[in-house]
Amino acid sequence: MKGISLRQLSAVLAVHKTGRIVNAARELSLTQPAVSLQIQEAERVAGTPLFERTREGLRPTAAGSAVIEAALEIDETLRRLGDEISAIRGGRRGRLRLGVVSTAKYFAPAIMAAFMQLHPELEISLWVGNRDETIASLEAQRIDVALMGRPPREFPVRATQIGEHPFVIIAPTGHPLVGHAGISKQQIAEENFLVRERGSGTRTALDIFLSEIPGRIENIGVELGSNETIKQAVMAGLGVALISAHTIAQEIEFGRLAILDVEGLPIIRNWFSVSRADRTPSPAMVAFEAFLREHGRSFLPDVIS
Repeated sequence: MKGISLRQLSAVLAVHKTGRIVNAARELSLTQPAVSLQIQEAERVAGTPLFERTREGLRPTAAGSAVIEAALEIDETLRRLGDEISAIRGGRRGRLRLGVVSTAKYFAPAIMAAFMQLHPELEISLWVGNRDETIASLEAQRIDVALMGRPPREFPVRATQIGEHPFVIIAPTGHPLVGHAGISKQQIAEENFLVRERGSGTRTALDIFLSEIPGRIENIGVELGSNETIKQAVMAGLGVALISAHTIAQEIEFGRLAILDVEGLPIIRNWFSVSRADRTPSPAMVAFEAFLREHGRSFLPDVIS
């Protein structure tokens, strides 16, 4: 594969990302024949097809997947090289791609703003997804640093604890259980729950919390796609919800939601800054992770103290 070029690898990645030659050409600002030629040349060097045509578009073959993985590694190496050279020059020190689980979006912008004040030379982007999506983005190196709960085990990572992450059960302020002390797990399990989708850290926490109640997980409640939707549904009286305390600071402050006093709650997890252990951290990553170690805890909302 020594004869393959960076231009050919870029075409392979673009076709893999977009699924079609026409879309890859648009992304690369090239003509379709030019992209097709690059793919053909890459396949000639490989000695085997890299894509197969399906109704849904072009799908990588086994050889194509191997080339794509290598191309991603090369792209990441070149990106780090650019960051390091920029740092040496003393000019703009590169970029930071921050990914956060959806629960962290309530405080991540404040962290970004404070960090950018200290490092205005950096280019920073923010990506938000659920836990499974965040892990996938970190593994594929689409993000540099992730703010999340329990670090992944699927691949080696560096993880630094930022601070505690409490989960509580919320209800509308007029709910009959508001103000009751020591509500039992059996009693709260009788309520109608509003839950996040599978793959989210919040859903996992609820599954564990209710696991000892026979049959409750199998009929756990109404699934909703975001913390915001869940909060609105709880305020409307549609049920109760286990949710991160860091998502409800404003609603508690203005008396729109109430935290129920349930035995075994709050569930205390932790927030972590996570990056891949098998990649050399860029100067931007080093600066950001140092900032989180020193200041990260101060950005976490204080709701239950």
